[in-house]
Amino acid sequence: MTMSDTTPGVVARLRRTTVGRSVFRSPPKVTPRDRAAAHWASFFLHIYPVKMRRREIAFRYSWYLGVISTVLLGSLVASGIYLMFFYVPSPNQAYSNIQTIQTDVTFGQYIRNVHRWSAHLMVLAVAAHMARVFYRGAYKAPRQFNWVIGVTLLVLTLLMSFTGYLLPWDQLAFWAVTVGTEMAGYVPVVGESVKEMLLGGVLVSASTLLRFYVLHVVVLPTVIVVLLMVHLWRWRKDSMLDTDRPVVEGTAQPELEGSATDG
Repeated sequence: MTMSDTTPGVVARLRRTTVGRSVFRSPPKVTPRDRAAAHWASFFLHIYPVKMRRREIAFRYSWYLGVISTVLLGSLVASGIYLMFFYVPSPNQAYSNIQTIQTDVTFGQYIRNVHRWSAHLMVLAVAAHMARVFYRGAYKAPRQFNWVIGVTLLVLTLLMSFTGYLLPWDQLAFWAVTVGTEMAGYVPVVGESVKEMLLGGVLVSASTLLRFYVLHVVVLPTVIVVLLMVHLWRWRKDSMLDTDRPVVEGTAQPELEGSATDG
């Protein structure tokens, strides 16, 4: 008797114990209904539909631009956390910290380049993703709400790139942020308030560096992650909504993939 022969019996006995019943709340996955019940009962899987169209998980459907954007965000978070160990948001130390990261810190130059190129590529990937969604008309009913979230994520991605620009505290960053905040000041009604909020005063100073740092490493990433979770949830829930295509009796319907819990 092999290990594979005894494993199902061991799992079944474990599920019948008091501890097993407290852990495994759904019935054994025997029938499609059982698999669906397990799918809905799982915290990690309930955001996914039980079935979805095969074409919607194909490469040509989205070019995986959303996946690429999410992976780049993960790269930014991981590399950013590493860089935070060696960076102090102070005008007296910021530039020297960047030099130290590039010359003395183990893998410092590599991690900083990964962080920088991930930021550039994320802007391109998110913009390309939005363009594809727009030209395919995927923003139309009933997906308008998710389109608004996507546009918000694009704006937040640009703000992430902008707030990170000042952190090296060199001349290029200083004058780029000066020009950017001056442009923000010309926005009607709220321009001056936004400019003062970003600068922490009337000129680029230590307060500006601290505010940009807090926005870059705490505020904007938190908002992006929360909205991204909602975005993915709505995308999964909306994947089966296709009200623009009436069902005609006698025509073949799109093929559906099996339960996401199968594989």
